[in-house]
Amino acid sequence: MQTENIVTDESYLEQREHGDTDFAFCYYEEDVFAFAAHCIGWHYHREIELVYAAKSDVFCNVGGDSFVLKEGCGLFINSGVLHRYEAKQSVFMPNILFLPTLLGDEYGRIYQKYIAPVLKEGAEYMLLQPDNEDNKILTLLLTIFNIQKDSGNELDTVGTLLSLWKELYNVLPRSRPQNGESLNFMRLRLMMEFIHKNFYKKLTLQDIASAVYISKNAALQIFRETIHISPVSYLIQYRLTRAASLLTSVDISVVRIAERCGFENNGYFCRKFREFYGCSPLEYRRSK
Repeated sequence: MQTENIVTDESYLEQREHGDTDFAFCYYEEDVFAFAAHCIGWHYHREIELVYAAKSDVFCNVGGDSFVLKEGCGLFINSGVLHRYEAKQSVFMPNILFLPTLLGDEYGRIYQKYIAPVLKEGAEYMLLQPDNEDNKILTLLLTIFNIQKDSGNELDTVGTLLSLWKELYNVLPRSRPQNGESLNFMRLRLMMEFIHKNFYKKLTLQDIASAVYISKNAALQIFRETIHISPVSYLIQYRLTRAASLLTSVDISVVRIAERCGFENNGYFCRKFREFYGCSPLEYRRSK
């Protein structure tokens, strides 16, 4: 059975809290292939994320970049950066998420001098490769994973995280723009929000582009350069995810669900659903 995908709001902010209020750290052992459609969908969060491709490769989208995280390599993702993972086969991807305030008080010297500059000016992400100078970071990350096998590990976890951060601070490029996200990313988010609010209606590419007062060609270019699909393809995928949610939460027919999610033709809906989820809507409902 596939794992449900993560839950986000209309801007793609993940709604799940990672860790506890008194210890904002969480360790996960995940198989991206086990998630719906074999991907962990677009999302961002306030937490720093560090992942490791322990078994097989992971296909990553971070911001506007696409790349393959090779087996044996790690990845740092800065706070507030939009990202997505996909797998072509079963993978083992241990990862940690933690709030920057875990390492120091927000108004203290450590945070202001060594943490805030990384959050505000540091690169959106950095690949961690075993044969590069960032090998120390990768080694410390694997140490943190091993620490999680024991209970009462908070001191060792934070101590090793501080050592990792020291290495990261020294090598992470300072390339993030001072004025925040680019104009195209702002437009992308607004077009996504428009789709989320109106997905059940009959929408055209012109409708989506008009939401941010740009041409159809400009909307196509923004979607393809940032998340690598067209606006209409994204609309269809979003409709399918909403349909999947309804299939497991309400007792109404597949035809009604298709209509509620903006599909005028049930046959087309079923075909697209199978392409995306690898099974028919009824099979998906039974599996859940």
